[in-house]
Amino acid sequence: MIKGKNILINNIYHMLSYAFQTLNQENYRDVAIESFDEMYNLLAAILAKGIGIQLKQGLYREYINSEENLSVMRGKINIGGTIKNRLAHERLLMCEFDELSENNILNQIIKTTVVLLLKNAKVQSNYKEDLKKKMLFFSNVDILDSKLIKWSLIRFQRNNHTYRMLLSICQLILEGMLLTTVSGEYRLASFIDEQRMCRLYEKFILEYYKRHYPTLKVTSSQIPWSVDDGIRAMLPVMQSDIYLQKNNIVLIIDAKYYGHVTQVQYDTHTLYSNNLYQIFTYVKNKDYEFGDTEHTVSGLILYAKTEESIQPNNTYQMHGNQIRVSTLDLNLPFESIAEQLDEIVVSHFGDVTKSN
Repeated sequence: MIKGKNILINNIYHMLSYAFQTLNQENYRDVAIESFDEMYNLLAAILAKGIGIQLKQGLYREYINSEENLSVMRGKINIGGTIKNRLAHERLLMCEFDELSENNILNQIIKTTVVLLLKNAKVQSNYKEDLKKKMLFFSNVDILDSKLIKWSLIRFQRNNHTYRMLLSICQLILEGMLLTTVSGEYRLASFIDEQRMCRLYEKFILEYYKRHYPTLKVTSSQIPWSVDDGIRAMLPVMQSDIYLQKNNIVLIIDAKYYGHVTQVQYDTHTLYSNNLYQIFTYVKNKDYEFGDTEHTVSGLILYAKTEESIQPNNTYQMHGNQIRVSTLDLNLPFESIAEQLDEIVVSHFGDVTKSN
């Protein structure tokens, strides 16, 4: 875990369950009530359960081009290969054909991830045994070099959409764990880096508000630049993390997951200037968009709380807009985390109905 961070492992499960709605299904209930003291065990349990569910539905298969020497024709004949067989006095046809196979990129990523977990000493034996049994169904699936996986090229469609959550968990594991060897043994470095944890943190907060506050507009929408002449060519995109709106009241949240929530110079703690510039720019451009219509636009930088002695909890009035800087304590029971998120809504939008 990142230095300075302390997060209850079970809270990571809750964050994942908001980020990936599949984890809220009945099939995953027994995972949800388990108590985990290691991140590796949590992810191994989720992956084992997910693979088991997928096996009941059937592994995804797709057509793969194959070449094989056969005694009878299949597909089309490879003339060059067949001639070589004849010259070698082999009465075989070199055939090219498409074969429906489970040895595709989706199953290869799953197997590669499981193999990595099986080599990790921190994964409990019961999870390893469960994963080993499920890998018997992957005997014809190849293992990949995880560093060469092109995640951006993976596409999901109707026949393989059930793999979306499984592949997301695999990516979290493969990109967050660094595989090294010491004296011929495999070892995994820290679970997840700051950047990927930040993405999960953002996604969790966004999906929490989407699920529980249907009367609010909850998005991660882009904010257009307010320009006098309408020309926005080459201006960078302003992409908010979380955008909440009710009528003409708007709250823009920037979710930040850092090892340190303040910067220190000459024993003086200050906020990160880039974060303040960013949220102020978002708020002011959205503010100008309303024109003369009565409205309220506010901003919030919500850091994941660290173990540092000084934590920001400040509210500023900047050029007619409120900018708040606060922290979310992830090392509390999840009910307390939910209360912190609910308080943000109430303080900006008043009495808003919350759904379960």
